[in-house]
Formats: sequence, C-alpha cells, structure tokens
Amino acid sequence: MIQRLLALLKEFSDNVIRVKTIHARIIVEGLYTQQPLAHRLVRIYSDLGILQYARHVFDKTSHPETPLCNAMISGYVRNERFTEALDLFKLMRSRCLEIDSYSCNFALKACTALSDSQTGMDIIKFSINRGFRNEFLGSSIITFLVKLGNVNEAREVFDHLPERDIVCWNAMISGYVRAGKFNEACDLFIKMQRCGVKPSPVTMASLVQLCEGFQSLRLGKSVHGSTFNRQVDGDVRVMTSLVNMYSRLGDIASAFQVFNSMPVRNLVSWNAMISGYIQNGFIREAFALFQELVKDSCRCFDSGTIVSLLHACALRVDLEGGKVIHGCMYRMGYELSIILSTALVDLYLKCNALELALRVFDRMQDRNVITWTAMMVGLAQNGRAGEALKLFRQMQEEGVVANPVTLVSLIHACTHFGTPRKGMSVHAHILRRNIDFSSVNVTALIDMYAKCGKIDYADRVLRFCPVQKDVILWNSLIAGFGMHGFGGRALAAYHKMIDEGIKPEESTFVSVLTACNHSGLVKEGAELFYSMETDHNIRPGQKLYACFVDLLSRAGRLGEAKDLIQQMPFEPDSSVFEALLNGCQVHKNVDLGVRAAGRLLQLDIANPGIYVMLSNIYARARKWDQVEYVRGLMRQRGLMKTPGFSLVEIGETVHTFFAGNNSHPNWPEIEELLDTLRLEVEALGYAADTSCVLRNVDEPMKVKLLWGHSERLAIAFALLSTPAGSSIRITKNLRVCIDCHNVTKHISQVVKREIVVRDANRFHHFVNGRCSCNDYW
Repeated sequence: MIQRLLALLKEFSDNVIRVKTIHARIIVEGLYTQQPLAHRLVRIYSDLGILQYARHVFDKTSHPETPLCNAMISGYVRNERFTEALDLFKLMRSRCLEIDSYSCNFALKACTALSDSQTGMDIIKFSINRGFRNEFLGSSIITFLVKLGNVNEAREVFDHLPERDIVCWNAMISGYVRAGKFNEACDLFIKMQRCGVKPSPVTMASLVQLCEGFQSLRLGKSVHGSTFNRQVDGDVRVMTSLVNMYSRLGDIASAFQVFNSMPVRNLVSWNAMISGYIQNGFIREAFALFQELVKDSCRCFDSGTIVSLLHACALRVDLEGGKVIHGCMYRMGYELSIILSTALVDLYLKCNALELALRVFDRMQDRNVITWTAMMVGLAQNGRAGEALKLFRQMQEEGVVANPVTLVSLIHACTHFGTPRKGMSVHAHILRRNIDFSSVNVTALIDMYAKCGKIDYADRVLRFCPVQKDVILWNSLIAGFGMHGFGGRALAAYHKMIDEGIKPEESTFVSVLTACNHSGLVKEGAELFYSMETDHNIRPGQKLYACFVDLLSRAGRLGEAKDLIQQMPFEPDSSVFEALLNGCQVHKNVDLGVRAAGRLLQLDIANPGIYVMLSNIYARARKWDQVEYVRGLMRQRGLMKTPGFSLVEIGETVHTFFAGNNSHPNWPEIEELLDTLRLEVEALGYAADTSCVLRNVDEPMKVKLLWGHSERLAIAFALLSTPAGSSIRITKNLRVCIDCHNVTKHISQVVKREIVVRDANRFHHFVNGRCSCNDYW
C-alpha cells in the first residue's frame, strides 16, 4: 500500500487536487505517521509552494526523522522562508535530533540569505566538529564566507575539500568575481579546466561577469565566442549575462543582438535589456521594449522592471511619465518595497518634485540607509541643506548607522552649492563622532573645499589627513588647483606626488592637463602629454586626447587640435569632438564647429549640450534658420536645454535665481540695484557685448536680457543681504558668459568687494576690476 501511494504521489506531484486526494486517502488509511509518505508529501507541497500544508504534515508526524526534517528545512529555503528554516534547524538541535551534512547545508543557505554571520559560523564549526566534508556542504560554506567578504577563508575550505564538483568550482569562481578578484577567478578557471571539470552555464555566466570586471570588451567577445564551442550559447543565464556585459561596456548594439537571438527569454532577460538601454541613454528604446514586453498578456513585469523605468524617467527628468508609472503600481497593487520606494524618491527628487519625494519618504514603514541618504541629498540639492542635516540627525536617532556613502553624499550635496558652511558642519560631525577617516571621505572633503572656494583648506586637509596619501587624494587636490586657475600650484603638486614615490594614473594626467587648460599653460600641457608614455608607460586614451584637444582649442590653436584628432591611433569618441566644438564656439569658428557637430550628430549622442553649442555657433554667425533647425532636432529627439541658474547662500537659506525670473520676494530692490549698477559700470567704460544673446531680437532687448542673467540677479541680492566689504559667493550651473564675466569685474570695482563665482568650469575671483582667470576660461 505504501509503495502504491508513493508511486501515485510521484505521478501526480504537479497536480494540487490529485495530491490532496491522495493525502486524504493516506489519512483515512491511518498511514500519515509513515515517514516515507510524510517525507514525500512535504517535498511535493514545498515544490507547489503550499508550505502551510507541508508544515501540517510535518507537525502531525510524532517523531520526525532527519530526512523529514531536512525536507521541511529545504522547503522553507526553496520558498525563501529563511527565518522559519533556521528556527526548525535550531529546534532539531534543541531536541537532540540527528543532524547530518544536508541539515547543515540547508541551514547555511538560509544564513547566507539572511546575512546571519553568527549562526552561520556556528553551523560551520558544528560541521567541522562532526567531520562533514562533502561537496554540497562545501559549496554552501564557500558561498556563505564569500558573502561575508572572507574570500581567503573560502579558498581554504575549497582547497581542503576531498572532492569538488562543478557546484564548488562555480561557487569559488563566482565568489572571486563578486569580490573583484578577477585575476584569481581567471587562474581558478584555468585550474578547473586542467582538472578536467567541464564548465557549466553557471561557470560561463561568471566568466562573462569577469570580462565586465576587467572592463574588456575584447575579452568579453572572446568568451562570447567560446559559449558556442561549449554549447551553452542558448542558456538563458549565459545569454542574459552577455546582455548585461555588453550593456555595461557600452556596446548596446551587441547587447540587443544577443537579446534578439535568445531562443528563450525570461523576465530577467527583458529587465537586463531594458536596463541596458537606460544605462546607455537609449530611453525611447527602453520604453519601446517595455511596451513589447507587456503587449502579450502572458508576459508580466516585476519590481525590477519598474525600478528601471523609474530610473529612465529620472534620467529624462520626466515627472509626468514617473507619475504614470507610480499610478500603475498603485492600480496593480504593487507593495511599495524599500527598493521601489527609494526609486520613487530618487525620481521625484531628480524632477525637483521635492514635496512628492517627501510624501513617499514619510509613508515608508521601513527605510534603509540608502533611502535616508537619497532624501538628504535631495533636500540639500533643492536648497534645503539645513533640513538635510536635521534629517541626518533624525536618522541617527532612529538607530540607522551612517555609512561612508552617507557622509560622502552629504559632503557632495554641500559641495553642490559652492558654499563651505554646510560642508564644514559635516566635517565637524566626523571629527566630533571620531568617525574613521578613509581615502573616500578625505577625497570628498578635498573636493568640497576646493569647489566651495576654500582651496587652501583643501590643501590643508591633504597635508594633515591621517590616511595614507594615495593617487586619488593627490588627483583631487590637483583638480582643485586647476579649477581655481592655479595651474602652477597644480604642476607643483603633481611633481611633489612623483617625488613621494606615488605612481600617476591616467586620471592624474587628466587633472593636470585640465589645470594647464584653465591656466592657458599650453607648452607645459604639451610636454606632459607627449612624455607620459615614455616616462610613466601610460598610453593616452580617449579622455587624455579629449583633454589635450580641449587645451589646444581653448588656446585658439584649432588647426593643431584638428590635426591631432586626425592623427589619433584609434577612432575618436564624442568627448574629443565635444572639446573641439567647444573651442570653435569660444573662437567663433563656424565651419570647423559645424563639421565637429556633424560628427557628433552621426554618433547619435543624446547630450543636449552638443545641440546648444552648435546652436550658439550658428547664432553668433546670425544664421537664424540653422539655429531653428538645430532646436527642431532637439525637440524631435526629446532633448531639453539645461536651464541656467545661480545660487547664493544667505544665512541658513540658499536662494536660487533663474535668468529673467522676477519671482523673488525682494525683486523690486534687486531691480532697483541692478539699474544703479548698470549706470555705474557704464560710467567706468563697460559696454554690453550683445553677441552673447543668442536670440534674434533688437539691441535694446538684448541688453535687457543680459541684465536678467541669473548671476547678476544673485550678485544684486547678495549685495543687498550681506554687510559692506564682505565677500560674495555665487554658484552657477553653466559656464559664465563673456558679458557677465566682464560686468562682474566692473561691479567688483564699483562695490569694492571680492565676488567669487563658481561656474560649470572653474572658479572666478573678481577683485577690484580683475579676475583670477586673467580672462582665460
């Protein structure tokens, strides 16, 4: 009878009604205490996801044996009920039931999922004491230790296993990949092949991730080719990994080619392709693919899809699109998890819908440190840095521990305004709480002080920081000197770094060349560019070529810049042509600028700044029909010009001014002061440069538009709101135009004050009619 019932259960294991019928017969026959039947029922109910029935069968068994306990624990683990799995394992131990390697294996999987390091280590010690040494438990131990970050201990376990199956090899290789130890992963894969172990689809998926870690598209394509030889090219995991790799390495065409060739796609594959499009700026394609996904009613989407779409809306600053997705989530009954809620908060913050972000944030029952950090940064970036710091204190009161990312994000948020007061508060908090300094937060402090106009403070942070000075710290200081136009100090810092035995990186030369660029040190920059390969074995890549092209272009040496591009040993990317286009805009070279813009448009770059620069070149040449054509292209591609604004901090409040906007409460006083300043600077010889107005209007209107530029409004308000003789600090999100630069020099002479303006490129210190940039920026 028992064998007959077992056979029936096996035959109808995927039919809930039949299984329940057989279960009822077992009860009627009085066989429910039979361990083999109970074991089979627990397995089947667990596989069907009906855990309450599985547990009922388990509880009705008076003396459950180890295999039955293992089946119940395994069922909990497979259904992601990890806490219940551990509770049952602990119950087995408390009742002195026999525990075998399978019990430990399943319990350790639960510990891994829950990140329960204490219980997990206890299980590992128990396993060692009992002499459990098989490949199943070994792979679980390796996975657990890797998740804890103990990769070396995991390798010790791996090396001492008497037998290793493919699961063990995969666990160790993927562990190395997740830990960023790509060379070790590569060596272990080679060793695996020498041991005659055939790679599985999981192995190949890890190898694809390895290529992503090496940032090597060539290696990735080689691994892709080997999937055909190993006959795993149709495996959904491998193919999805390839989609992810190509997307993250910027080859979106290959990513779609892989996706399109997949014989079977699951939701993870769709999400990978949608996310890949978004990561590479192909927002329309992402939404089109999403529509294709939902077109078939058999296909559904999950929270991962929604998070990607919300991120796309955030990138496009598409508030209405984000609201539609939010409403769709509500109608479909999606529970707002931490991940979804954080994505919504991020979307609303990036769309400047601060109140909506706060509403989502306040309604969250659970908030992790990432959510708190996003909300604090959003408040700070929306001019409410004081509230951000209050929220930081509230986060601490609720017992959420700030991680380095939180502190760095707060410092960066304060940096956004170019005013040091808030950043100094965070710095003081780090000192008061004895929070350990790391290279990351020291770098953030150097960057903050440099961008807030306190370059000497930045220098002091580097000189007295308690961490080992690495190349990243030096790069930050060099970049800071360059931002302030101190090219000589940047070069001195570079040479001091070399003297201290620190090897420069490509990013170091990017910072030094940028510093030379901002100071007009063309000769010094050229010497560095042509010596870096011979002196430091650094072959210039796209970034360095773009920096050098920018240096030559800003200096007006556009012919040399063009020749350099033609001599590049590889195909120039968009950054190189953007640098040339910017130089053409500064020096009003329409023909070359149009050619550079044409190359950029061929690359289909979704950067509105390119279109704006081309439009500006045409406008200065009075080619208004071409201006309208370029603006039409922007509208056609769904791109918007970034609106210019200027910030000034008065007391605890950051005031934001937009060009031509008269909505500020103090507008009458601002307008009156601007009229007075205009008369005074004109008396000193100022004449408006109306070529900066890129609109087809008459001269008086151009002059009026110039005096409505955001930095002038901010300067006037600061003059009204601060004591006579004090310095004024203004931050602008775009490059200061030539006329605003000229008029600010005259204003500094009239009001006898230092005016510090941080624009998108650098700092300008205006004192007594002169600027620190010497009119070179």
